[in-house]
Amino acid sequence: MKNDFSQKMFSLPNLPFEKDAMPDFCSAKTFDFHHGAHHKTYVEKLNAAIAGTDFEKMDETHFDEIIRASHAAKNLAIFNNAAQHFNHSFFWKCLSPAAGGDPTGKIAEKMAENFETFENFKKEFENAAATLFGSGWVFLAQNADGALEIEKYPNADTPIIRGKTPILALDVWEHAYYLDFQNRRPAFASAFWGVVNWDFANKNLQK
Repeated sequence: MKNDFSQKMFSLPNLPFEKDAMPDFCSAKTFDFHHGAHHKTYVEKLNAAIAGTDFEKMDETHFDEIIRASHAAKNLAIFNNAAQHFNHSFFWKCLSPAAGGDPTGKIAEKMAENFETFENFKKEFENAAATLFGSGWVFLAQNADGALEIEKYPNADTPIIRGKTPILALDVWEHAYYLDFQNRRPAFASAFWGVVNWDFANKNLQK
């Protein structure tokens, strides 16, 4: 699986864009809280949770293993923070102020294969975001057979524990959108198409 992390494991990655670069989707103030406080806290709690364990000796090449093993062991202190660190680091790369619009490249072909049209995909993805009860994530994930599926997960859940490859993600925890959209989560999901990074999605496709 391609995790595409550029930062050292268990450290807060820099945002791959300026925090004021996409105000129609997310304000600089939201990024200050979301990245600078929420994500930072997950990293700090993860480092504290793995101290003195076998996980402490692992580097980023074992990140999937840490998430799967801690989930299987029901070690929520490690799993929740490791999964949230992964999900957030992945989510930042799904965004780009110079992106958005219709998909291009291989991902466009896969959209046609699995959803017939991009409009169908958007409708299903936005519906998943709107109907997920409570906090969580919406992922476009790829199965072992290469098919794409829209997955909605509560809390810190992630495709990794299901053996699926994450292609795109949208954070629908309230801290991701409430300062800018209040309770209008569907409007936040709709705004995602203006900044979605299709180049990153293409890099994540396995076949």
